[in-house]
Amino acid sequence: MSITVNGLDELKKLAGTDLGTSEWIEVTQERIDTFADATGDHQWIHVDPQRAAEGPFGAPIAHGYLTLSLFIPLFTELLDVQGVTTKVNYGLNKVRFPSPVKVGSRIRLSGRLAEVEDVPGGVQITVDGTIEIEGGAKPVAVLQSLSRFYA
Repeated sequence: MSITVNGLDELKKLAGTDLGTSEWIEVTQERIDTFADATGDHQWIHVDPQRAAEGPFGAPIAHGYLTLSLFIPLFTELLDVQGVTTKVNYGLNKVRFPSPVKVGSRIRLSGRLAEVEDVPGGVQITVDGTIEIEGGAKPVAVLQSLSRFYA
């Protein structure tokens, strides 16, 4: 369930708030192949199911950066900021990929709005995010994301 805020003042009041958990999404071979085509990263561990089945993970795995790129669509399920003119990704402070995402797995995001700080013309938020895999013992990504919202 998404938390909706209207404007920067309401967003500021959410600092320190647990944003909840997104829905599960499946990471398919088609998604992995499309990402490989978009980035030019066609390493066999991602795009060759036969060879990957004999590799260290027993199946193709998603690119770490594919998993990271899914943060935004998953995050938009957690927080909807209305009443602003512009929303931009500002960067990342930390990213780790503790566990692989095998093809066919389902992942979801849990997030916490760690900080909201003023910047010229708007605010910058820091979100502590954990992307988990269904049935997994360890997360597949742990990150700290920065976004800016302008009035």
